[in-house]
Amino acid sequence: MIYFFYILAGLISGVFGGLGMGGGTLLIPILTIFLNFDQKLSQGINLLSFLIMAIFSLYIHYRHGFIVTKNLFWLIFFGVIFSVVGSICMGFLPSPILKKAFGVFLCLLAVIEFIKVFKK
Repeated sequence: MIYFFYILAGLISGVFGGLGMGGGTLLIPILTIFLNFDQKLSQGINLLSFLIMAIFSLYIHYRHGFIVTKNLFWLIFFGVIFSVVGSICMGFLPSPILKKAFGVFLCLLAVIEFIKVFKK
């Protein structure tokens, strides 16, 4: 039964990651809720799987002309800086706080997307 959740987690995160929507948005809850992984472990697994999936997704998106390289340097530059800062901060926070913060983030994201749909 546990392999079903591994396959489900890989399938969902792979599809959403390939679409460029962030597979970790679903992978982390699957790992923490259904497989009882620690929040920090789930985030680490997500980062590793993201790197591998991103390489293939980036290649396919680039081949189809969906990558715009204008101002890419600044996005990468500040992304790297703030990912290091975020990783350092994550190291000091206990998993229950990270879990709640991630849950709040997902709820806010859902509300924003819900509002955007009804504004159109």
